[in-house]
Amino acid sequence: MPNIRPISDLRNSANEISDFCRSTGEPVFITRNGTGDMVVLSIKEYERRQALIDLYGKLAEAEQEIAAGAEGEDFLAFAQKLRNNVHGNIQD
Repeated sequence: MPNIRPISDLRNSANEISDFCRSTGEPVFITRNGTGDMVVLSIKEYERRQALIDLYGKLAEAEQEIAAGAEGEDFLAFAQKLRNNVHGNIQD
């Protein structure tokens, strides 16, 4: 169930709203005159959501490249290269 608060709570209960957002990762919906006005999120959750949006954009771009006939790299070879890089065995 969404957490909906009037805009006056930003002034009167800002710390409580902040604590709620940080502890739950959930947004707080702020209303003004009974209608939706804004959403408050923790920075951590905002950054996580932005990273997902960026990832979806990259995936869409990759799908377009594949549809246009681009050749991809073999997944197992690529994964092995990543593992080597992580473990300090950098190979080209």
